[in-house]
Amino acid sequence: MPSEIIVVSGLPRSGTSLMMQMLDRGGVPVVTDVIREADVDNPRGYYEFERVKKIKDDAAWIPEARGKAVKMVSQLLYDLPSSENYLVIFMERDLDEVLLSQEKMLERLNRSSAPRDQIKPAFVRHLNQLRVWLAAQRHIALLDVRYNDLVAHPEQQAARVSAFLGGRADVQAMAAAVDPALYRNRKPSGEQSV
Repeated sequence: MPSEIIVVSGLPRSGTSLMMQMLDRGGVPVVTDVIREADVDNPRGYYEFERVKKIKDDAAWIPEARGKAVKMVSQLLYDLPSSENYLVIFMERDLDEVLLSQEKMLERLNRSSAPRDQIKPAFVRHLNQLRVWLAAQRHIALLDVRYNDLVAHPEQQAARVSAFLGGRADVQAMAAAVDPALYRNRKPSGEQSV
């Protein structure tokens, strides 16, 4: 069994659940506790593991994740113990689409969201700082996957992911997990991506 831990990461609402679904369908074991159930925002499930959120205080589960995939929001990547090796699949999505998706989800939960003009610059700063940090980590290999490319060309992107993982994922099965109908929070055509 491979010794690296596969980490699917990105901002919330950037396509991390979709990537986890793809890996699961492609034959890669996934670490999830199924506590957060599927809902209208993620009809196929969230693929989360609650202990990830407390990784700074409890990383005892990490060795059990070797050879498996686990989902982790980008802010928590800094807390990955350097004693392990990681293959990070980083989901990138247009920030306006991320924010729109977050706003709609919070609205359905009857919770308010912070103004976009505050959140967007904070996300840009976070991503820029994270990129610099990731580039300096010898125990982390990184593959960027753009959400829009994944939805538009699932087989091509699935092949990239499988190659990054040493060919251990079934490309056809991964690509079949992509449902373009679930790409609901889009920028109006003609707007520039950020």
